[in-house]
Amino acid sequence: MKTRKSILAFALAVACLFAATSFAQDKAKGKGKVMTFHGKVEAVTEKGLTVNGKKVEGWMAAMTMNYPVDSPDVLKKVKVGDQIMATVYQGDITLHNVMIMPPDKSGKQKSK
Repeated sequence: MKTRKSILAFALAVACLFAATSFAQDKAKGKGKVMTFHGKVEAVTEKGLTVNGKKVEGWMAAMTMNYPVDSPDVLKKVKVGDQIMATVYQGDITLHNVMIMPPDKSGKQKSK
């Protein structure tokens, strides 16, 4: 009986370790609920973008804050005043796949 409890405890410990490792790997890959982010760039620094972002339901209220980006190349393309769209993941503030929105016919950039 004691051996059976030991085996069960060991199996449970292994299962918990597997689940925790799997969760950590998914988190590191940016996995999670996928959402679309829209905002206006207020500043570009070597650390990322300061964006006046619109509310993203289930992720973040509308606010201006600094966001890291997934690719340093973005920082060479984006300028202050650009309207951007990006992919975000719940639990991660990094902006992924940042795109500059084209201006509308009036010359102003579109924002959704």
